[in-house]
Formats: sequence, C-alpha cells, structure tokens
Amino acid sequence: MIYGTNESTSARRSGSKKRYPALDLTVIHASEVGVPLGRKPILWKLVTDLEVADLDAAIEKIRWYSTRWKIEVFHKILKSGCRAEDAKLRTADRLANLVALFCIVSWRVMWMTMMARAAPDADPAIAFTATEIAILDRLVTDSGNRRAKPGTLQLYLTKLSRLGGYLARMSDPPPGNTVVWRGLRRLVDIQIGAELATCG
Repeated sequence: MIYGTNESTSARRSGSKKRYPALDLTVIHASEVGVPLGRKPILWKLVTDLEVADLDAAIEKIRWYSTRWKIEVFHKILKSGCRAEDAKLRTADRLANLVALFCIVSWRVMWMTMMARAAPDADPAIAFTATEIAILDRLVTDSGNRRAKPGTLQLYLTKLSRLGGYLARMSDPPPGNTVVWRGLRRLVDIQIGAELATCG
C-alpha cells in the first residue's frame, strides 16, 4: 500500500471564470494481499482531502471507504424496497417518522441477508419471531432449499426468499436483498391475515 502524494489543485467551473480555492489532496493507493489463485488483486486509488499523515491514518480511510458498498445497498433497500421517495407526506415531522421506520425495515432486510451468509448455521430465532418461523414452516417445505441444514438461519432466510420469488436452485447464488425484501413483505401480509382470521 502506498499513501501520500499530496497535491494542490484548483478547479474551474465550466463556462465560468470563477476559480474555486485550491485543495490539498492525498491519494491513497491500496493493493490486495493474499490474492486467491486465478484472480487479479483488488486495486484502490482513493482521493481524500482528509489528513493522512502515516500508514495508520491511510488504513483508517480505507476501512471507512470499505463500508461504502454496504451503505449503497442500505439506500437501495430504502429507496427501491420501501419506496421512501414516493411518500406524499406534507410535513417534515411525518416524513422523518416514516423514514425512521423505513430505516429499521431496511436494516432488518440487510442484516438478515448478511447474517445468513456470515453465520448460516445460526439459530433462526435471532432474525425471525416464533410466529414467522411457524408460518414459513407451513408455507415452504424444508426440501429444495439449496441443501440448507434444518433449523438454521440459512434455511429460514431461503424459505423467506422463496416467498419473494427466489428459486433456490443449487446453481443460484445466495438470496439477495431484493428477494428477501419481497418475501418479508409477503410474510407480513400473510401474518396480518392469519391474525385477523383468529380474531373472528
């Protein structure tokens, strides 16, 4: 990894003679170590206006940047899944409350998806309620779920994803956020219907 290369630059707005103030920038060049056979190393060239005085500071900035993809995925769920931008609320307070609720839902979808990959054999109760597990058991069989072990988080996330259109074939990649979101939305509807049926 190479860091440093401070540069001073000034940018000119297109079609205007107004000049922006000079910026002191640092270019951080990071190269992956321990690359698997048959794959090229990941190379990052990051440009920052934050101070990078030593190797530890450069590593800190790289760690910050490495979370960018997770942030992008979270916003995708928030915008495409929850459709936060379609809200027609007229006051800032109501919009703030709605976005706060959507953030919880988006976090749950993202967390469930990542946990099923990081700890596939975990207890499904860490992500699902007892009612949700019971409904999934009634709706989706244990077989045909990419050979997920019985009673695991991976199995129940796969079942949930199948409600969202996931085919769960052996050749399919693990379930992603989109099918998890669709499955969770359908599961909530089914749970509400079941609770209403028992009330009558």
